[in-house]
Amino acid sequence: MLMKVMLVDDEPFILQGLSVIIDWETEGFEIVKKASDGEEAIAYLRENKVDLIITDIRMPKITGIELLETVREEQISDAYIFILSGYNDFKYAQAAIRYSAMEYILKPVQKEQLLESVRRVAAKTENRIQEELDSRRMQRGYLLQNMTALLQGKGKEENLTYVRENFRCGQGIRYLHICLNDLLALEEMSDEEVSELKDGVYEQVSQYLREDADHLFKDFFVYEEDYEIGFIYCEYMTKEKKLSEEEFMKALQKTAQSGSKNLPVILLVGKRVEDITKISHSYSSACVLRSFKGFQDTKSVYYYEKEVQVNPSGTVLCKQPLDDLVTAVNENDTLRINKSVDLLFSEMDKLDRNRETVTMNLSWLIFRLLDLAAEQDESVNQDEVLSYISGSVSREEIIRGSRAHLRMFACEYAEYLVQLRKNVSKGVLTEIENEIRERYAENLTLRELGQKYYINSSYLGQIFRKRYGQSFKNYLNNYRITEAASQLIRTDKKIGQIAEDVGYRDLDYFISRFIEQEGCTPSRYRKSARAEE
Repeated sequence: MLMKVMLVDDEPFILQGLSVIIDWETEGFEIVKKASDGEEAIAYLRENKVDLIITDIRMPKITGIELLETVREEQISDAYIFILSGYNDFKYAQAAIRYSAMEYILKPVQKEQLLESVRRVAAKTENRIQEELDSRRMQRGYLLQNMTALLQGKGKEENLTYVRENFRCGQGIRYLHICLNDLLALEEMSDEEVSELKDGVYEQVSQYLREDADHLFKDFFVYEEDYEIGFIYCEYMTKEKKLSEEEFMKALQKTAQSGSKNLPVILLVGKRVEDITKISHSYSSACVLRSFKGFQDTKSVYYYEKEVQVNPSGTVLCKQPLDDLVTAVNENDTLRINKSVDLLFSEMDKLDRNRETVTMNLSWLIFRLLDLAAEQDESVNQDEVLSYISGSVSREEIIRGSRAHLRMFACEYAEYLVQLRKNVSKGVLTEIENEIRERYAENLTLRELGQKYYINSSYLGQIFRKRYGQSFKNYLNNYRITEAASQLIRTDKKIGQIAEDVGYRDLDYFISRFIEQEGCTPSRYRKSARAEE
């Protein structure tokens, strides 16, 4: 965007000369106003924003110095101001300095002098814009860090205080996953294509939320996958839009869908909590919905209370067939799995297989399967197991509660438990480390590495976290940021080029990750490192 310039002089030929003395557009400027006196200039400034004012000092009605004084004292504009004068008189220069004129230029104006002054304005503006952008990114980065701690239930008083001071919290809060919901299609896409889809959804929803767009997060670092955007809903939003909560969620989903290039978008709405102090409960309930939605009717909006909570109206648990199925899964007995699934569905059919019955029985089954995983290794992260289950139960064209799907899922989970029992981590993680060092800039995924080394990708994620204390994705991102930090010091490459070199196509996401790891923006990191040399 071109910077806006206003020229002020009572002599028309001077205005014309200033208009053509340099190529303003090439230098990044456009002349938006030519005023014949200070009074006309002030009237324009009260209604319009400009970046640079070049004014003569001697004019009728209001002089250039009086114009400068009025602009500064009444805070009409924060534009840079050049004073032009045919009088080499120190008192004018003193007045210009007192009111923060940037340049005091004697007539006749020399092209080289004006060009040099204009370029200083451009450089100052670029530096100011970069500093403001860095400051906003730093603030956003700190908010992400503190909000992430609250989401994970690890928040301390200082995290809570920061969020309350920098985020409109409100009451009646829900955490939402806004999910791109075609896993098979997404896994065929490159990082750039997925990032572009997320950006499209993010931009559309941001416009819908307007002043509440800061409640939308496309770069929460608690995620294990890149197909979701986080949103923190507060009940005041529906009141301000004069909608019911259900109407608000439907409108939000429709807006998100409009930005996804026809890839399905769904909302997973966590349970309602009183305020931001309980946000981790809403977040974890939204995560649970990932696992349950595959067994439910296909919807655009899933509510935790409706999908997971059991209706206490006499719903029956089919305990015997469920116990048989869990045992068969634990023993990896395919024949018995098939028989147990048939028996379970026969029992539910006797109960008319209504929504409450299916929900309760499958809920019980999933949590028993979680227990089986924990029995193999107490360090197993249940969120990761839920993520694995979610990936298994959210495939295309799943009919609610279909026998074929449940058989397939149960058999796959049995194989997953077999992997948990094997001591396959020796050697594999060393190979994975080598892969990261050699290919960190590529689109590395656990799924790809699992296929390459013949190991269940979810289990690979488990043993990776156990050894390194963090997820594979975070380890890879941290490695990339460390390499980026090295390049910032060793090279003069632009920050965008370094981001691409280490595997990031989204510059804003790269900067957010850099702030999280290094505590400052890349540009500030480079300046600080070089200042110490």
